[in-house]
Amino acid sequence: MASNGNAKHVKVLILGSGPTGYSAALYAARAELQPVVLTGMQLGGQAALTYTIENYPGFPDGVGGAQLGELFQRQAEHFGAVTEFESANSVDLSQRPFKVVADSNEYLADALIVGTGASPNHLGIPGEMELTGRGTSYCATCDGWFFKDKKVVVVGGGDSALEEGLFITRYASSVTIVHRREEFRASPILQNRAKKHPKVDFILNTVVTEVIGTDKVEAIRLKNVITGEEIIYETDGLFIFIGHTPNTQMFKDQLEMDELGYIKINERMETNIPGVFAAGEAADPHFRQVVTSAGMGAAAAIQATRYLEATESSPITST
Repeated sequence: MASNGNAKHVKVLILGSGPTGYSAALYAARAELQPVVLTGMQLGGQAALTYTIENYPGFPDGVGGAQLGELFQRQAEHFGAVTEFESANSVDLSQRPFKVVADSNEYLADALIVGTGASPNHLGIPGEMELTGRGTSYCATCDGWFFKDKKVVVVGGGDSALEEGLFITRYASSVTIVHRREEFRASPILQNRAKKHPKVDFILNTVVTEVIGTDKVEAIRLKNVITGEEIIYETDGLFIFIGHTPNTQMFKDQLEMDELGYIKINERMETNIPGVFAAGEAADPHFRQVVTSAGMGAAAAIQATRYLEATESSPITST
């Protein structure tokens, strides 16, 4: 690929500023690769939207999601990582260096680490966004503890909804699972566990049409999809588990993905294109935890370092 005179040529370009991106940046920076991080729309990734993270090692009293993101960033930059506050809009992985077009700049990268994450699917109803983090959540392991002895509603009918709903029972006084159909998509084993659990109830053939509350969730509006009947249902919390969508659309037809859009990687975080690595929730449909995403980011950077050593990449050109 001919070098664009205005393009910034970097050894390692990292897409995403969440735990994946900044863990990768930390390891790449310590390897003196001068990595550049494109933050994307949300500095700190989805983790930054979590009010308190209590399950990240090293913080026995918990840590704010935004604060943890700032610590990740500061540590990576301490060793030489550079943060660019812009989003990647398109990529060309057909030749090396790889070309990435962002909001304000073009980049040519000898190695690329994709840490663009995944976004939870939303219901798209009134009150949902306004009360996210104030009783509305998309992560039971992140926020379940805050609902000790409280009444909680879980929305969804797949494995995630029932798994997370059962997880919340260790804290909540009751868990009501709301599903738009009569039948669940979840596995029979999970269905049986949920149906037998004394804390779990079900409202079927029903959708949530509104989240109600001022500074916190106080109730939800439910609508029966068969009769059309609507009721106001009081609850302390609303957990929404209707799937995640990986933020991988720009890599379509370039990187191999599964049927859900998660980038396929091997145990070394390698994609189907040598020199392109993926980690965290963009490539992880299973765990979706801050600590696992950070570990995958570190592994991707280690492998990128080895790749660059093996290929004897050219030094960074002046910009």
